[in-house]
Amino acid sequence: MSRRIIPVADLSAAPVISGPLQTPSGALHDTLARPLRDLRISVTDRCNFRCVYCMPRAVFDKDYAFLPHSALLSFEEIERLARIFVAHGVEKIRLTGGEPLLRKNLEFLIERLSQLTTPTGRPLDLTLTTNGSLLARKARSLKDAGLSRVTVSLDALDDTLFRRMNDADFAVADVLDGIAAAQAVGLAPVKVNMVVKRGTNDSEIVPMARHFKGSGAVLRFIEYMDVGTSNGWNMAEVLPSADVIARIAEHFPLAPLEAHSAAETAQRWGYADGNGEIGVISSVTRAFCGSCTRARLSTEGKLYLCLFASAGHDLRALLRGGASDADIATAVAEIWQGRADRYSQLRGSNMAEPGAQDARRVEMSYIGG
Repeated sequence: MSRRIIPVADLSAAPVISGPLQTPSGALHDTLARPLRDLRISVTDRCNFRCVYCMPRAVFDKDYAFLPHSALLSFEEIERLARIFVAHGVEKIRLTGGEPLLRKNLEFLIERLSQLTTPTGRPLDLTLTTNGSLLARKARSLKDAGLSRVTVSLDALDDTLFRRMNDADFAVADVLDGIAAAQAVGLAPVKVNMVVKRGTNDSEIVPMARHFKGSGAVLRFIEYMDVGTSNGWNMAEVLPSADVIARIAEHFPLAPLEAHSAAETAQRWGYADGNGEIGVISSVTRAFCGSCTRARLSTEGKLYLCLFASAGHDLRALLRGGASDADIATAVAEIWQGRADRYSQLRGSNMAEPGAQDARRVEMSYIGG
């Protein structure tokens, strides 16, 4: 078979990928033997919140230049890429942003993606992460389109604190209404993510645990991460997950639960009375790079291999440059087969590459959490 040269990014961002065509087998692995199982797709770089740890208003102000609509992948382009990733082994697709519900007619994309099946014929696990601001009005249409579940970001129950953190004067009650609407239509189990910043909202840990205990929703606490370069991350503001569990256990006895899968990012804990569970995502203090099976597709079609990456691979150039599905599938295969990313494991260690900690990393609002 002849060898082909397949450019997957502009030359300033990534090398050219070369090699023979590779037919997807559903069993793609990287250099650390990690399979490709999860794809996160950012459908917009815009958001109606200005959360301090993601899109601080000082950076993302009224003059910030968001991507023009023409730069975004169309629904047809997203579906085409998703089909290729599924052929390579992806079993779960999560739609993110920005705030994905701001993307007009998102239900049409969900309907397209919900028709995809794995090589073994199983339906995809099709999920979406949202700030909940539009969820109450859209929950039914999302479910009808084929969405499986939703994850809702909520960083406090105290309304004053929550409005200050989202910096958009959005009320807690409206997010709670969205969660209730999602549960009512069957987008369950709803997961509720709380990013914990020491000294900012850690006083809300126990109230959140109390509120969602027995609610049917799964509350997850996420350590404040050094994603991107605009949020002013400081290790002193990280509250270790072990401390979160200790605080909750003072009020509600907990017992560890088994992970659903080896690639699960959250450590699961059940209430001792059997009335629900919580999870902790220890993205700083307990790296889970060794089992990471996630790839990320940005709003304009760049493939990123790590949440902390500083460069991606431009798949949109292939889509709009006339590449065949076989070409794109080969490009994706070679990119993943060369993957060695494990930033969280190397963070702060002498194994990290010089200057890696200071590199300008992609922003969470662009790549999706």
